[in-house]
Amino acid sequence: MSWGTELWDQFDNLEKHTQWGIDILEKYIKFVKERTEIELSYAKQLRNLSKKYQPKKNSKEEEEYRYTSCKAFLSTLNEMNDYAGQHEVISENMTAQIMVDLARYVQELKQERKSNFHDGRKAQQHIETCWKQLEASKRRFERDCKEADRAQQYFEKMDADINVTKADVEKARQQAQLRHQMAEDSKADYSSILQKFNQEQHEYYHTHIPNIFQKIQEMEERRILRLGESMKMYAEVDRQVIPIIGKCLDGIVKAAESIDQKNDSQLVIEAFKSGFEPPGDIDFEDYSQPMQRAVSDHSLSSSRGDGKPEPKFGGRSKGKLWPFIKKNKLVSLLTSPHQPPPPPPASASPSALPNGPQSPKQPKEPLSHRFNEFMISKPKIHCFRSLKRGGATPEDFSNLPPEQRRKKLQQKVDELNKEMQKEVDQRDAITKMKDVYLRNPQMGDPASLDHKLAEVSHNIEKLRLEAQKFEAWLAEVEGRLPARGDQARRQSGLYDGQSAPAVNNCAQDRESPDGSYTEEQSQESEVKVLAADFDDEFDDEEPLPAIGTCKALYTFEGQNEGTISVAEGETLYVIEEDKGDGWTRIRRSEDEEGYVPTSYVEVYLDKNAKGAKTYI
Repeated sequence: MSWGTELWDQFDNLEKHTQWGIDILEKYIKFVKERTEIELSYAKQLRNLSKKYQPKKNSKEEEEYRYTSCKAFLSTLNEMNDYAGQHEVISENMTAQIMVDLARYVQELKQERKSNFHDGRKAQQHIETCWKQLEASKRRFERDCKEADRAQQYFEKMDADINVTKADVEKARQQAQLRHQMAEDSKADYSSILQKFNQEQHEYYHTHIPNIFQKIQEMEERRILRLGESMKMYAEVDRQVIPIIGKCLDGIVKAAESIDQKNDSQLVIEAFKSGFEPPGDIDFEDYSQPMQRAVSDHSLSSSRGDGKPEPKFGGRSKGKLWPFIKKNKLVSLLTSPHQPPPPPPASASPSALPNGPQSPKQPKEPLSHRFNEFMISKPKIHCFRSLKRGGATPEDFSNLPPEQRRKKLQQKVDELNKEMQKEVDQRDAITKMKDVYLRNPQMGDPASLDHKLAEVSHNIEKLRLEAQKFEAWLAEVEGRLPARGDQARRQSGLYDGQSAPAVNNCAQDRESPDGSYTEEQSQESEVKVLAADFDDEFDDEEPLPAIGTCKALYTFEGQNEGTISVAEGETLYVIEEDKGDGWTRIRRSEDEEGYVPTSYVEVYLDKNAKGAKTYI
């Protein structure tokens, strides 16, 4: 099968077909080019997508990536970034291994095709020239033969005519012989040209054209083969990156399998655990006993005891309801004496005094009413309000729950220690350089480093003081937080020297951040801690307004936490009336206030004051 023998007369069609083949090759190059552009665009979009969802530095999003699910998502984003890189590799390899080679090959192919068809046209022109020569020789031979015939006929006519002279006959005979000779010469010339033409034609159709067409056929077959190889390379470029893409996908699967829901749940506990204890159950209050009332073991406003030392609730283990209680009510709840008030002296009582007005009859308010009042109170917690209005966070993080505050302080201490270590390293380096300058003065002036050394030393001292400050806060917080690893213990006690009925009392256990429990030792120190803590958190709360005045009927020595000592006959301001527990809150000055037994004072309430009640 050869184009030279089968298509010897299809020169023009072959020329069109080979041009179409080159067009196909160029079309494929264009296709690969557009594919590379798509790959680059896809890779760019994947990278932008990965970058879009990457956590922003120094933002809340960065903290969220502590969770295993978020870490897995971050790994997915990183793998997608690598995945995009493989598509860039596809684009680069297709450009280098297919587009560039094919573009160069197309130029070579066009040049070869042009040369082959130029040789073909040259052979065609040669055979056409030979054909024209043959036709010219043939026509000349034909003309000479006709003229020879006419000259012979004229001679014969002249020879037969008796009237013509012998000289004329001889002349006609010579002319006929001349024409006959010319015809013979034309015949010989025509025969020679015809033989040459036949030879040229044979060579044209059996040698030149087959050779040229064979070259064109080989050129076309190479083009087809090259196109097939390019298609294989097209697939191979994709196949080369499949293992890496597979690793990227395996990385995504591995990241997904690394998700630990239990660990994430524990991180949520560590992130949001406040360190507070939930409030306990409220016991039944028996109003059938007018002077005695059962007190809840875990009441927010009552203490517990059965003769043993009173356990405190825990450093900062406030109940879940406490952050939503007004400060004044909460502080009064925390600082009020956790025991019944003492009876007045037996020698005299307010009612026995001559002309002495009795203390107002205070209706006992159930603890449940007080609890509901806490629940509906408008939150005035400093940290909540400051967050709402965008206020600055306190330096000691006192607006945070204890556990979160401890973590923030620990983080701050670690940061300061790192900065301090950097400054120490810098100071050591400057000191070494100064020693080198001292040993080799030509290298530099040692005095030039004194200013820098003093500055670094000042920075170290400043950071040290700052670290000490935060370490003190941290020690304070850790002193209030429960000890780790202790067993939970319970103890009961009775109020010493009181006539109130004994009630069972269980010490509230506090859970430390690692889940262990501890038992507190002193309720008095606990009340101090709680009061101090809430004073920090509610430092912008206004003091309670006075709702009346009172006069001390007896001298009272306020020895317990939350009470205040008064002298007989002393006049003070009433800022909170008796809530049914036998205590009245009074104020002597701006910074001195506390509780006294209601039976020890004579109260004069201002009826127009906010919160005053009318007693009958």
